[in-house]
Amino acid sequence: MTTSDAATDQAVPDYPQLLGHPRPLWMLFMTEFWERFAFYSVSWALTLYIVAQFFQGDQHGQAWASTIYGAYTALIYATGIFGGYVADKLIGYQRSILLGAAVMSAGLFTLAVPQQPVFLLGLALVVVGDGLFKPNVSTMVGQLYGRDDPRRDRGFTLFYMGINAGAFVAPLLTGWLAEHIAGSEAHQNYRLVFISAGVGMLLSLLWFWFGRHGLRGVGRPPQQAGGGQRMAVVLAGVAVAIPLTYWLIADVGAEKLKWILGLLFVGVAAMLIVEALRHDRVQLHRVLAMLLIFAFNILFWMFYFQFGTSFTFLAEHLVDRSMFGGWMFPVGWFQSVTPLSIILLAPLLTAVWAWLDRRRLEPSIPRKFGLGLLFNGLGFVALIYALSHLIDAHGLIPFWPLALCYVLQTVGELCLSPIGLSMVTKLAPPRLVGLAMGGWFLSLAVGGNLAGLLASHISGEQGITAASALDGFTFSFWVLAGAGVLLFAIGSLINRLMHGVR
Repeated sequence: MTTSDAATDQAVPDYPQLLGHPRPLWMLFMTEFWERFAFYSVSWALTLYIVAQFFQGDQHGQAWASTIYGAYTALIYATGIFGGYVADKLIGYQRSILLGAAVMSAGLFTLAVPQQPVFLLGLALVVVGDGLFKPNVSTMVGQLYGRDDPRRDRGFTLFYMGINAGAFVAPLLTGWLAEHIAGSEAHQNYRLVFISAGVGMLLSLLWFWFGRHGLRGVGRPPQQAGGGQRMAVVLAGVAVAIPLTYWLIADVGAEKLKWILGLLFVGVAAMLIVEALRHDRVQLHRVLAMLLIFAFNILFWMFYFQFGTSFTFLAEHLVDRSMFGGWMFPVGWFQSVTPLSIILLAPLLTAVWAWLDRRRLEPSIPRKFGLGLLFNGLGFVALIYALSHLIDAHGLIPFWPLALCYVLQTVGELCLSPIGLSMVTKLAPPRLVGLAMGGWFLSLAVGGNLAGLLASHISGEQGITAASALDGFTFSFWVLAGAGVLLFAIGSLINRLMHGVR
């Protein structure tokens, strides 16, 4: 262990324990619980609202809605790079989280204004706020454990399970609000969804405000931070970032944004490599391994993020949602399948990893990522089969293939996402852990942007059809299967670059 690593371990306070983990872990995932409530409330309703409100329900609006969703999702994660840097170098993790929560809350309430320019401004506010918020909560989870603490991976998995409770509740509650409150058309009630999301984000802000004292100084501003001067600089940066983000969403769009995100990814990779070169060969190898994993992570999320675009339109137009007694299963409720599966399966998978670890059989990080890609691909197999063999006389497929797809993709997510968060805190250069966490979210950003472009292609000019969905989902399966097999093939090489990190 290097001197920096040792210092990191010594800096971890002796926290009181709760259920075998530091007590602040539970405060952090409740903070994230409400952020996920807000995010998933917007996620299920966003594209449906755009088509209903700004295209009067015409399906030709699906393509534009998908690109807006892709750009929004991409920027949500891309801004994490700047949020991580701001926390690392300027105002600390705690202040970044509080400021981000405040800006995000303002954006969510702004979405409820039914005018397109104001709506896009609301998206810009949400993006900037979440960029300050999200990477820094995850980074602080890693700071609760020593670098070699064997509970770290399990702590991240528990954190991941806890925050998904918010993602589970969000579509159920806000989906019900959209259908049963005010007695008006659904696109009018989507505004209640956005208002509910804003209330959830305010609860996240308050939860962290009152709970941050239990962190015992972890995440406070750097010692050299001078009064309010650095905060003033950050506030000025936020004021510039909001119109810039608006321009990227409204005018640049997903097609051009992919090149900007690509250059940004190269820049972050270069900064991490330069920092690694200041350490030693081992740190350089670890950064290279991390960047390789980031590349495969892009592919995973490119296809996973179809839940907010092509999967949503599939559920609305091509899935038989009729249930007992003539009740119609709400479109938004499909997005509760994933977090419910996480809540149910995360403890099981944690126990499986622990059981395999005791027998020295636990898969390495790259092979867990390979499993994630393969399970993601299997989800598309369910949809391919349904679109090929199960279409009824009304042109609809049964309910279960889409639900099964969500469950299989969730297994893939559990193999990959919480492990990835932990991986970053173990492989990143100690002085740039926040930036590296931003790089992790940037890989999700690139995937999210590509997801919007893929969904736009699937919808085409006339909206999603069984034929266009079958073509798009078949392509998705083959890319994921190929990437998963390739990652298994080069897993040993990546393990050597990690130099013992598991």
